[in-house]
Amino acid sequence: MSHAFRKASELALDETTVTALRAELRTTADEIVQAIIDEVPSYANALSGRMGATIRRAVRTALGHYLDLASGNATGGDAGDAAYELGRGEVRDGRSMDALLSAYRVGARVAWRCLAAGAVPAGLPAAEVAKFAELTFAYIDELSAASAAGHADELAARGRDRERHLEHLARDLLAGANPDVLLASVQQAGWQPPVSLTAVLLPAAQARPAYRTLDPSTLVLDDLPDATGVLLVPDADRSRLLRQLSDRAAVVGPARPWARVSASYARAVRARSLSCDIRDTEEHLPELVLSADVDAFADLRARALAPLRALPAATARRLEETLQAWLLHQGRRDEVAAALFVHPQTVRYRMSQLRDLFPELALPHRVLELTLALGLRGAPRTG
Repeated sequence: MSHAFRKASELALDETTVTALRAELRTTADEIVQAIIDEVPSYANALSGRMGATIRRAVRTALGHYLDLASGNATGGDAGDAAYELGRGEVRDGRSMDALLSAYRVGARVAWRCLAAGAVPAGLPAAEVAKFAELTFAYIDELSAASAAGHADELAARGRDRERHLEHLARDLLAGANPDVLLASVQQAGWQPPVSLTAVLLPAAQARPAYRTLDPSTLVLDDLPDATGVLLVPDADRSRLLRQLSDRAAVVGPARPWARVSASYARAVRARSLSCDIRDTEEHLPELVLSADVDAFADLRARALAPLRALPAATARRLEETLQAWLLHQGRRDEVAAALFVHPQTVRYRMSQLRDLFPELALPHRVLELTLALGLRGAPRTG
């Protein structure tokens, strides 16, 4: 407590004055505690009962250290350490530093009034009384600073601990951990489960900046493989979420019950593997369904489109495009022609060829098979 020590070195309290002040320590401590109860609402209940007795002893101890300092017989370390721990304790009790600093100000005022009332009758000269006042407030300032440091350190430590617990929870969710494991992680992280979570994939460097614009209960990881980040957004308004991420390279999975968000994450991962242009997986469900089993889809295409294999490549490509348009437009020839930019008679001629190649074209199961085989944009052409 360098500043208080400097002030103490300028002050010379004789033993008579110190003895007189020590005799009033208990009364002074009680008055300080009562004034804090009266003037700082946050401590009205905290200073009652057993806790009040503990704090009264702590105040008497601090006053004792102060008098040791004033008489040149203390290092001041114990009081500073106690003040530091007091700041940490305020975090654990859920109070801000504002309440503690107010208590220090009230305590300083009452302590000075009581100490001065004892020092003057003990014969302390007026010049020394002024130095005594300076020491009193320097001592309180340094106790306040020590408590503020303890408060800040405890907040930082708790923030780091909670962040680690939240990251652990996010990993458990992505891994699809069982309900008991998830509930234990939720409790440890102090996180309130929402109804649903939506997984968002984006570059790792964008994860934290995007997170700061979303619901503060969003879970975030930015150290996944391939420099990937993930956000797990609670009870998201999907349209709003997409707008918020419009300037980021994000893939948004579906909303799922919070404990099943691994399914949302898996879909977003698969969507990203299909195309770098997919943002909203809900708009690409056909592609996602048809790509769920790549080998099965390849076998389906090979079997369904086998009649086209014997044709020249250019002819097969034209007929495949015509068949796809015919299926999508449910056989409406003019709409098929408009989609292909050809004359309706051309469509009629090509469909005649296709009916010869696919005799079962009118059967529902054949229509389904061909629709699936031709439904995935970007699929390899026959030929």
